[in-house]
Amino acid sequence: MASARNTLVTGSITFVAGLALWLFGTDEEIFGFTPSKGGVFLMVIGGLETLYGVYKSVRGVDATRD
Repeated sequence: MASARNTLVTGSITFVAGLALWLFGTDEEIFGFTPSKGGVFLMVIGGLETLYGVYKSVRGVDATRD
Protein backbone atom coordinates (compact mmCIF):
# COMPACT_ATOMS: atom_id res chain seq x y z
CA MET A 1 0.00 0.00 0.00
CA ALA A 2 1.08 3.55 -0.62
CA SER A 3 1.94 5.92 2.19
CA ALA A 4 -0.52 8.57 3.33
CA ARG A 5 1.50 11.36 1.71
CA ASN A 6 1.55 9.61 -1.67
CA THR A 7 -2.20 9.02 -1.49
CA LEU A 8 -2.81 12.69 -0.65
CA VAL A 9 -0.62 13.91 -3.51
CA THR A 10 -2.11 11.53 -6.06
CA GLY A 11 -5.67 12.40 -5.02
CA SER A 12 -4.95 16.12 -5.15
CA ILE A 13 -3.40 15.89 -8.62
CA THR A 14 -6.34 13.84 -9.89
CA PHE A 15 -8.80 16.36 -8.43
CA VAL A 16 -6.98 19.32 -10.01
CA ALA A 17 -6.81 17.57 -13.41
CA GLY A 18 -10.54 16.89 -13.21
CA LEU A 19 -11.21 20.49 -12.23
CA ALA A 20 -9.24 21.73 -15.24
CA LEU A 21 -11.21 19.44 -17.58
CA TRP A 22 -14.50 20.56 -16.02
CA LEU A 23 -13.66 24.26 -16.28
CA PHE A 24 -12.06 24.36 -19.73
CA GLY A 25 -13.64 21.43 -21.54
CA THR A 26 -17.29 22.46 -21.48
CA ASP A 27 -17.55 23.47 -25.16
CA GLU A 28 -15.64 20.51 -26.59
CA GLU A 29 -16.68 17.05 -27.71
CA ILE A 30 -14.17 14.42 -28.77
CA PHE A 31 -15.68 11.35 -30.46
CA GLY A 32 -18.81 11.55 -28.32
CA PHE A 33 -16.84 12.16 -25.14
CA THR A 34 -17.37 15.40 -23.24
CA PRO A 35 -14.27 16.36 -21.22
CA SER A 36 -16.36 18.23 -18.65
CA LYS A 37 -18.18 15.00 -17.69
CA GLY A 38 -14.88 13.17 -17.45
CA GLY A 39 -13.61 16.02 -15.29
CA VAL A 40 -16.48 15.58 -12.85
CA PHE A 41 -15.66 11.87 -12.64
CA LEU A 42 -11.98 12.62 -11.98
CA MET A 43 -12.89 15.19 -9.32
CA VAL A 44 -15.01 12.61 -7.49
CA ILE A 45 -12.29 9.95 -7.67
CA GLY A 46 -9.59 12.45 -6.67
CA GLY A 47 -11.66 13.75 -3.78
CA LEU A 48 -12.27 10.24 -2.47
CA GLU A 49 -8.59 9.39 -2.74
CA THR A 50 -7.64 12.61 -0.95
CA LEU A 51 -10.09 11.84 1.85
CA TYR A 52 -8.62 8.34 2.12
CA GLY A 53 -5.14 9.88 2.39
CA VAL A 54 -6.36 12.15 5.19
CA TYR A 55 -7.88 9.13 6.93
CA LYS A 56 -4.61 7.22 6.62
CA SER A 57 -2.57 10.12 7.99
CA VAL A 58 -4.91 10.67 10.95
CA ARG A 59 -5.21 6.98 11.82
CA GLY A 60 -1.50 6.36 11.34
CA VAL A 61 -2.02 3.60 8.80
CA ASP A 62 1.28 3.06 7.00
CA ALA A 63 2.63 0.65 4.43
CA THR A 64 5.11 -0.75 6.93
CA ARG A 65 2.41 -2.02 9.28
CA ASP A 66 1.02 -5.52 8.84
